[in-house]
Amino acid sequence: MSEAALLHNSLMLGAILFAVGMVGMVVRRNMIVMFLCAEMMLQGVSVSLVAWGRFHNDFGGQMLVIFILTVAACEAGLGLALFVVLFHRSGNLDITYWQELREENQAAFMDREVPEEDREKTIWPQLTPSGVEPAANPEEELHRSRV
Repeated sequence: MSEAALLHNSLMLGAILFAVGMVGMVVRRNMIVMFLCAEMMLQGVSVSLVAWGRFHNDFGGQMLVIFILTVAACEAGLGLALFVVLFHRSGNLDITYWQELREENQAAFMDREVPEEDREKTIWPQLTPSGVEPAANPEEELHRSRV
C-alpha cells in the first residue's frame, strides 16, 4: 500500500470518527453519552494527526497525540467526578434536569418539555419457592403479593 493511500484511509477514518462523535454530541442528551462522543471526536483528530506525521516522517503529530491523550485523561477524571456529584444532586443524567445550575439572573432554556417520571411501581412476577405449590390462578397470586 502506498503512503498516499495509507494517508487517505487514515484521514477518512479520522473524519468518520469525528463526524460520528459530533452527531452523537448534538443528538443525545445523556451526559455520559455526550462525554463519550467528545472523546470519540478527540480520537478522530488523533488518528488524523498520526497519519499526517507518518506521511511527512515527522514526530510532531505523535507528540500532539500524547498531549491530547493527557488532556483527555484529565477531562475524564473531572467529568466523571462532575457526573457523580450532579447525579447525587438530581438523580438523573439528562441534561435538561440540570437547569438550576445556571446563573440566577438567567432564564431557563428548554428546547422541549421534560418528560414526566413514571410514578407507578412495576410489580414483576416472581417464581414460587421450591416445595410450595403454585396458585391455580396467577392473578390471585399477584393480588396477594400487592396486599
